[in-house]
Amino acid sequence: MDEASLYLQATMTRVWAPRGHAPVVPADAGRAKTSFYGTLNLRTGHVHAMQAQTLTAEATAAHLEHLLTAHPDVPILLLWDRAPWHRGAAIREVLCTHPRLELMLLPVAAPDLNPQEHVWKATRQAISHNHAIPTLPALATHFETYLTSTTFPTTFLEHRGFYHVHPMSNC
Repeated sequence: MDEASLYLQATMTRVWAPRGHAPVVPADAGRAKTSFYGTLNLRTGHVHAMQAQTLTAEATAAHLEHLLTAHPDVPILLLWDRAPWHRGAAIREVLCTHPRLELMLLPVAAPDLNPQEHVWKATRQAISHNHAIPTLPALATHFETYLTSTTFPTTFLEHRGFYHVHPMSNC
């Protein structure tokens, strides 16, 4: 699980264009933003996403509740970074109420170990780099649609020997 902020201001990246026909990417003078929570299922490659205006313990708890509702009656192990909004009374309440939800904390400053970071990179490349979408709500809709309709395969479990340690889990 991880979070990402989305700004109306397009992020620039290289793009192919015919010589003399450089694409025009409009600039937004404001800093309007929205945020997303995303949880990648390492087995299926599907993402559970939720938009939030701010990243707080309460918003994080709401995402955890949505995740638990979407995956009833199965244990969930979350790989989690040490963001400040991952602490607080709202988080403790969700964890105490749902013992099937377990956390594994990632090391400090190690985004390369979080598989959800690769999802953000792919989604930004597809949706928010060099975009010409005029409003933040429209951009957020495209961003969330891409997250929830795209499969993001990962070899995270294989690289860490998961299927060798738990051969019965390979289903």
